[in-house]
Amino acid sequence: MNLEKFPRYPLTFGPSPLQPLRRLSAHLGVEIWAKREDCNSGLAYGGNKVRKLEYLLPEALAQGCDTLVSIGGVQSNHTRQVAAVAAHVGLKAHLVQEHWVNWYDSVYDRVGNIQLSRLLGAEVELNPAGFSIGVRQSWQQALEMVRERGGKPYPIPAGASDHPLGGLGFVGFAQELAQQEQERGLFFDHVIVCSVTGSTQAGMIVGFAAQERPRRVIGIDASAKPQETFDQILKIARSTAEAVELGREITPEDVILETAYAAPEYGLPSQGTLEAIRLCARLEGMITDPVYEGKSMHGMIDLIEKGAIPRGAKVLYAHLGGAPALNGYAGFFVNG
Repeated sequence: MNLEKFPRYPLTFGPSPLQPLRRLSAHLGVEIWAKREDCNSGLAYGGNKVRKLEYLLPEALAQGCDTLVSIGGVQSNHTRQVAAVAAHVGLKAHLVQEHWVNWYDSVYDRVGNIQLSRLLGAEVELNPAGFSIGVRQSWQQALEMVRERGGKPYPIPAGASDHPLGGLGFVGFAQELAQQEQERGLFFDHVIVCSVTGSTQAGMIVGFAAQERPRRVIGIDASAKPQETFDQILKIARSTAEAVELGREITPEDVILETAYAAPEYGLPSQGTLEAIRLCARLEGMITDPVYEGKSMHGMIDLIEKGAIPRGAKVLYAHLGGAPALNGYAGFFVNG
C-alpha cells in the first residue's frame, strides 16, 4: 500500500489521543478506549474532517484556488472545519447550509457550528433543500457563483467524502492506530465509527485491510438512509483501495453497517441516543452530540449489552467530533 505518494498538508497536532474509558468499560463489562478525533487539531475544535482536508488542501493550493466551496446541513461539523482550514491558510470559504434536519429551535441557524463558520469569516448561504448525501445542485450553483465573481473555487463535497482523495485521511488513521497499539501493547478487534457520507469508514476499511491482523470495523448509520450510505462506503473504499494500491478488491462483505440507531431520522435523536449521551458524559466527562456521535455511542452500548460485541473484546470508539452542534439542540437538555 502506498499512501505516502499523496501530498499532505499538516493540520492536526499529530496522532490523535488514545484514551481508556475505564468507567464506561466497567459499566458495560468490555474494555473500551476512545480515539479522540474531536481533539485532533487546534482549528475550531477539530474533528474527523480536518484529517480528510489534510489531503484535499494540497490539491487546492497547487491548482491556485482561492475559495473552498462546500456543503452541509445548518449545523454541519464539516463546513465548520472547512471554514477553519480556509482561515488557517488564507483562503476564502463559501458554505452552502441546507435544511437537512427537521428541528426548528429558534436559534438553530445562529449558534454552534454555523456561528463558528461565520466567526471564521466564511460566506454562509442558507438553502431550504432537504437531506441527501448525493451531489447537490445548490453546491454546483455556489461553485458557479464563485467563478462568476472572478474567483477560483475548489469543490469539497459533503463530508469531504465523494472526492477522489476523500478516503485517504482515514487510511492514515488506521496506520496511526496500529503504531499506537504497538507502543502500548494493545490490539482493538472492534472499531466503532459513525457513518453518513461514508469516507471515514471507507478509509478505515482500506487502511485496516492492509494490516495483518483482522478486525471488525462497525459503522453505525446515522443517515437513516442506510442503503445510500452503504453504497457510498463501498464505492469510496473501492476507489481509495485502488488509489493507494492496496492489492486486493474491497467487497460488500468488508462493509459492516448497523442500521438500527439512526431513528427517528437524520439529525434527530431517539430516546436511546439521548440516554447514551448522558451516560457517556456522566461516566467519562466525554461529550457526544445528537446527530452523529451520540448515535454511534448508542449503537456501541447496545451491541455490547446484547452480546453482538462479546465479552473479552477490546473496543475502540472513534470519536469524530460534533460537540459544537449541541448548542442547537438545547431543548433536549434543559434538565441535563
